[in-house]
Amino acid sequence: MIKSMTGFGRAEAVTKERKITVELKSVNHRYLDLNIKMPRKLNVFEGQIRNLMKHYMQRGKVDVYITYEDYTSGSVSVKYNREIAGEYLKYLREMADEFSLENDVKVSSLSRYPEVFAMEEQSIDEEKIWSCLEGPLKEACIKFVETREREGENLKNDLLEKLDGIEKMVERVQERSPEVVAAYREKLESKVHELLEDSQIDDSRIAAEVIIFSDKICNDEETVRLLSHIRGMKKILAEKEGVGRKLDFMAQEMNREANTILSKSSDLEVSDIAIDLKTEIEKIREQIQNIE
Repeated sequence: MIKSMTGFGRAEAVTKERKITVELKSVNHRYLDLNIKMPRKLNVFEGQIRNLMKHYMQRGKVDVYITYEDYTSGSVSVKYNREIAGEYLKYLREMADEFSLENDVKVSSLSRYPEVFAMEEQSIDEEKIWSCLEGPLKEACIKFVETREREGENLKNDLLEKLDGIEKMVERVQERSPEVVAAYREKLESKVHELLEDSQIDDSRIAAEVIIFSDKICNDEETVRLLSHIRGMKKILAEKEGVGRKLDFMAQEMNREANTILSKSSDLEVSDIAIDLKTEIEKIREQIQNIE
């Protein structure tokens, strides 16, 4: 199934001990770019998180937000830094002696000095935390993929509609080409008769000029390749995944053929069609940038 690179997924797990929330958002990107924001205590799981998510996505810039709330009372403890307190007290006494000041240091005031007391997180049970994190992470990824698939289906339908329109334009170019050659022959004969005022004109000379003109403006190869690319692109759209790069390459080839048709054209209608072709192909390329 075609997937868009725009997606969103959210899930959370709540127990008596903790609450974990996972949220995913993405936009289009050439490769898979995972930007994970989570509490420092969960950094140990970053590798596992990335490996898990790669099973659900291949391309896109994905922002991952993980919040963690610990309801257990033993998750944080107070640490008393005896050595730092001793250093403070030592220098305070030296200051009192040096400047003949009263040493009025009390425990309450010393305890407020930086780093004397510090909050210290207890080591976590990695296996237990991962078992709580893995569930909402997978659920968020599944919801994320579902939104990508829904948007991808819309993109697919839009692309198929545009390809049908392009196909009709190409068919019109094919129909118009013989008409352009016939019009040129008629115009050439009329001009020669007017200049020479002679009805006896060598038909072989006229035919030779028409053949040269026809060969110069011939776009059979380009229209055949365009129709082939259209069929190829429709076939790719029926594939399950990883089609974005293939479609982008195909669109580049289609644009090249449209450019050639435009450069060869000496007919206003064909030129207008070629310009419309380029416009529609560019719209397709823009849509393809959003496909995974």
